[in-house]
Amino acid sequence: MAGRFFEEWTVGDRIAHDIRRTVTETDNLLFTTMTHNPQPLHLDAEAAKASEFGRILVNGTFTFALMVGLSVGDTTLGTLVANLGYDKVVMPKPVFIGDTLRAETEVAETRESRSRPEAGIVTFSHRLLNQRDEVVCQCLRSALIRRSAR
Repeated sequence: MAGRFFEEWTVGDRIAHDIRRTVTETDNLLFTTMTHNPQPLHLDAEAAKASEFGRILVNGTFTFALMVGLSVGDTTLGTLVANLGYDKVVMPKPVFIGDTLRAETEVAETRESRSRPEAGIVTFSHRLLNQRDEVVCQCLRSALIRRSAR
């Protein structure tokens, strides 16, 4: 099991996740159509070419989902009870087909769960960076994490 139990997390813990991902046209096309998003900036090369970006933009919700997904193996795999919410999601730079993305995580907060003594809440600050080390997405993720069996 790769994830950590609640009591194994400390505020300030940092992880540079090993898995990197180059975004493909297929990723963007499938995600955009599977989520019924008709935005031409994601689907129409001619419309995207006429935009200020000059090319297709990768769907932002794919970018967000990829960021969280890249973090799971090192953070919550096997220890997660539930994700409680996402906050302060921002996308300061666009993502384009062919960008290679990597994720970093820092623990922003830990706290006891009042309703679940067998778990605690960890707030992760996730950042997604492109091949130029520009932040393309970031958020806070609050997760209910199991405690280890005592």
